[in-house]
Amino acid sequence: MTNIEAWDRIAAKLVAEAGAPNDQISYGSLFGGNDLPSERDLRLLGNLNAKRVLELGCGTGHNAIALVRQGAKPIAIETSEQLAACARRLADREQTRIEVHTGDLADLAFLRAESVDIALSTGALGENDDLDRVFRQVHRVLKPNAMFVAAMPHPFSLCVTREGGGDGPLPLGQLALTRSYLDEGTVAVERMGETFTLQIRSLASTFAAFSRAGFGVDQLLELAPVHSSDPGPRLPTTVLWRARREGQ
Repeated sequence: MTNIEAWDRIAAKLVAEAGAPNDQISYGSLFGGNDLPSERDLRLLGNLNAKRVLELGCGTGHNAIALVRQGAKPIAIETSEQLAACARRLADREQTRIEVHTGDLADLAFLRAESVDIALSTGALGENDDLDRVFRQVHRVLKPNAMFVAAMPHPFSLCVTREGGGDGPLPLGQLALTRSYLDEGTVAVERMGETFTLQIRSLASTFAAFSRAGFGVDQLLELAPVHSSDPGPRLPTTVLWRARREGQ
């Protein structure tokens, strides 16, 4: 079972349970969710007014709507047909205009070179198995010195589990290191009742991929959950990268 198929099933559940696609939405943050602080706290994207923002992995469209409300002109690409359909329905419901494409995150032929002001991804890159190809394509479409902000699963969080704790609302059991931080590859994780395959990459490996594609990293944040019922030590769950396109 692929990640795309899992996302398609989740999208179908959202539509069936809450309409198109989910009425329980807050538009206050580009980096929404329990694992990430708000854009108001990060201030990484700057002034978005009239900026063309490419979002890699738009999900149900929540970030794209937030971008519109900050004056941006979002262009989104999503691997799941069902999630992309949810994003379009949400845009219609909110009476906003977003451009949504479906396909591989590296298939950016619909964009001209140096035509995008900002690129953004808030989780989808952790599932992509060819980061170099994605980064090269993002570099091609970004304007010189434009920024690329990407939130990815922290590799350390994919090496640690709780012994006998399960994935309940209150994790129990001792923390256990279940794989080497230095061993890259894939790991299966449970999300929203579905199993996903994530790519494990060290921070050094991701940094090198940015560099190979012609980006200079100017900020890296290691983020722990801001709202968590976990009584144990706080561990970073997300890495937030900000890089800039180098070269002409």
